Amino acid sequence: MRAAIVASGSELVRGDRHDRNGPYLAADLLRRGVEPARITVVGDDPAELEAAFRAGLEEDLLVVSGGLGPTHDDRTVELLARAAGVGLRVDPELEAGVEELSRRVAARLNRPYADFAEGVRKQATLPVGAEWVGLVGTAPAVVLALGERVAVALPGPPRELQELWPRVCETEPLRRLLARGGVPRRRVLRLFGVSESAVAQALAAVGGDGHGVDVTICARDFEIHIDLFVQPGADARADEIERGFEAAAGQYVFSRDERTTAELVLELLRERGLTLGTAESCTGGLVAARLTDVPGASDVFHGSVVAYANDVKRDRLGVPEQVLSEHGAVSGEAAAAMARGARDSLGVDVAVAVTGIAGPSGGSAEKPVGLVYLHAAGPDGELARRLDFPGDRETIRLRATVAALHLVRRLVTKS
Repeated sequence: MRAAIVASGSELVRGDRHDRNGPYLAADLLRRGVEPARITVVGDDPAELEAAFRAGLEEDLLVVSGGLGPTHDDRTVELLARAAGVGLRVDPELEAGVEELSRRVAARLNRPYADFAEGVRKQATLPVGAEWVGLVGTAPAVVLALGERVAVALPGPPRELQELWPRVCETEPLRRLLARGGVPRRRVLRLFGVSESAVAQALAAVGGDGHGVDVTICARDFEIHIDLFVQPGADARADEIERGFEAAAGQYVFSRDERTTAELVLELLRERGLTLGTAESCTGGLVAARLTDVPGASDVFHGSVVAYANDVKRDRLGVPEQVLSEHGAVSGEAAAAMARGARDSLGVDVAVAVTGIAGPSGGSAEKPVGLVYLHAAGPDGELARRLDFPGDRETIRLRATVAALHLVRRLVTKS
């Protein structure tokens, strides 16, 4: 089973916004046993949109995001109908639902409903033979069965799309389509501290994927993510491939599920009854942000000191003036003092500190851009690490953030 995903909107092509819907849909489709053939980002030009829809309709499933609104450039429904060779109709029930929502909006904005009436009828127009699902905003999800194939149109806002997509998958056309494909079992390996090329060589050494096992290797956030999609009857081959990874890089495996590194770190600390704080310079609070992205983190994570200036390092974290003058703010000595100071000032069991030069300026021959020092301190010991990251400012800060979380993981697990 194969799917084409089309993300529509000129704002995506221009780079004003990033497409979040395509990756979300692709990941979910994989879990449901459908192979994403491609993700296409297309602007609002009618000819280009229609061409993308026609190409997508050659696959088993076409999923479109965006273009379901009330304005002149929202053309998904009419162009999808044209590409599918069907007409258009106004759905009375949908029109009533959209009208009710639009009247509320008009009242809230103190505007006459007449301003919305034309858009309401537009959003209640469907391809002949299509059904609609839900109304999170004023745009529904649209499901069009075309023989053995299915086309789906979803609203562009990610929150609305992610709420409606599971409902779409429960419609009869999607249930029939998904039932035709076998849902592969998924095995997950997450590694840290090994190169992508080393992992690729390990796969090649066991004969590569195939024979019922598809392997994806992705460098993501300074980690290596390996996913094995195992078709029924291919478990023995999957075992062989997994043993190959274990033999070559088993010491770098830190997870076998899809939890984020922040989730894993918090759970490890929670199991041991330990609390955590951060002291951050070049990352500017990014480590704390990763941790607080996890619901329920507050029982483990107590807080952060973002010590960008030297006087904050000195006054809030107790970094000795002698350390700053003799070794500098970007040094292993400063990182150690920051971590110890964070333990004291935040009253936590474990603290991790990050200091470095993220660039693009500020580097020197002795301390180049990309130099980062990490230090984690806890009740049973300390760990330090010096890293030299290539890349731009954003990449350096991101990699330092991930490395800091893994340093805490290593400190807590002693691995």
